[in-house]
Amino acid sequence: MASPKDSAVLLAWRPSAVEPGGEPGGREVLWLRRGPKLAFGAGFYAFPGGKLDPSDAKVPVVGATGQEAALRACAVRECFEETGLLLARGSGKGSTKRGSAELSDAQRSELRQQLAAGTLDFASLLAKNDLTIHADDLIEAGRWITPPFYPTRFDARFFLARAPAQELELSEAEVSDGGFIAPRAALARWRAGTALLHPPNWNAMVALQERDEARALERLRHPPLTRDHVTSRIEFQEGIVLTPQRTPTLPPATHTNAYLLGTDELAIVDPGAADTAELAVLFEVIEALRAEGRKPVAIALTHHHHDHVGGVLTAQQRLGLPVWAHALAAEQLRQVGIAVARTLADREPLGLRGFPLTALHTPGHTRGHLTYWHEPSGAAIVGDLISGVSTIVIDPPEGNMDDYLRSLERLLDLKVTTLYPAHGPVMADAPAKLREYLDHRHEREHQILEALKAGAGTPSEIVPRVYQGTPEFLFPFAERSVQAHLDKLAAEGQIEVRAERYLARVPAEEFPPPPARPAS
Repeated sequence: MASPKDSAVLLAWRPSAVEPGGEPGGREVLWLRRGPKLAFGAGFYAFPGGKLDPSDAKVPVVGATGQEAALRACAVRECFEETGLLLARGSGKGSTKRGSAELSDAQRSELRQQLAAGTLDFASLLAKNDLTIHADDLIEAGRWITPPFYPTRFDARFFLARAPAQELELSEAEVSDGGFIAPRAALARWRAGTALLHPPNWNAMVALQERDEARALERLRHPPLTRDHVTSRIEFQEGIVLTPQRTPTLPPATHTNAYLLGTDELAIVDPGAADTAELAVLFEVIEALRAEGRKPVAIALTHHHHDHVGGVLTAQQRLGLPVWAHALAAEQLRQVGIAVARTLADREPLGLRGFPLTALHTPGHTRGHLTYWHEPSGAAIVGDLISGVSTIVIDPPEGNMDDYLRSLERLLDLKVTTLYPAHGPVMADAPAKLREYLDHRHEREHQILEALKAGAGTPSEIVPRVYQGTPEFLFPFAERSVQAHLDKLAAEGQIEVRAERYLARVPAEEFPPPPARPAS
């Protein structure tokens, strides 16, 4: 489990004369779409913020000391780096100027460039321009710790501040889009699935709809379904609630993501944990959704593997729900005592009231693997078709590499937008991730052919050549994926088997000429 990194986030707001709907006196909040190459939350909408830097401790903050001062300095610095807004007062005696209004846009732009180049640190930047951060300009607005299933985690302190009257200059390196938006408009996009929000940011938008500041701060500081600053309510878009469960899955994954799908009727996808404590969290979230009017109607499975079905029997007993799965998965599930009441065919609508989902047969990892596709938003709950923390093991005979590649290509053709995997974080740019997976498999296939040409003839001989850098305890799993590639290549006639060894069918011109014999 990754240790959370201290970080700070700035909720910068400004008054809006008229909100959508014609109501005066609301707020607009600065949100940013994170760049596609960022390691955490790429493609999600968020607020300015980032990891605490050791240099933040050197920034004086009027009214705060120690960690509280450093976190506020971090929030102000990150906002300046990402957006060009500088939340600092002129430091003259008695000054109440906010936002360094005395600096021109050109001056702030030049200072950001120096900061990015490392020729000027933030403390010196403020000092040279007679600017000071004041603690009472940044109101404490909650604390959030990233759940343990994420490979990168943050301990983020949120601060609420009125934005200075300055022009935005968004960082091209970190931000792909952004600006001020009314919370209602932001939540409308979240409901449509066109703006993904992590739980802290969704909660902030809900809170900042409030006209009453005390009620808004109460929601910011004490969000529902949160213990020790970790939330169990994760809904990146409306109708798709993720509940990570610790399961005995394959490393590097540690959790299986159960999904609660629907806005009226609810399907529970892959309750994989057998542990009662893990299931208790799942049931707590289900009951919270039931209180909102979302009624559980079925347990829908992506496939039959144990880390996806470990909690099915307990959930059935607790909730009295039928199980839905593909017919080929039903045969496997019957062996572990799980009866499938409804078999789902390819392209079959699930029929959930208010939330259209379609079952897609996506074999490759298993014969009976299903993806659940929300066509209106393009979101897909992909099970073990793709992982957010590793590649996928294809284990013959249940796994089939040719089927797997065709399933990836199918989702690409369907123009899926967001991938919700069973393991690891959600991926906001589905086309890029699907192409990455296809490219990886094609490159791996090329490496295997090269290894065969070099004399390797079995999976155990091939793996050390093509999986360099992979821990040896993972070699048995790698050998199964290599076997899947070999089966595909053999079916295509690119390789052959002789005496239990695989040989590449290499054109004669690719063989080096035999060494010349010495003259007799």
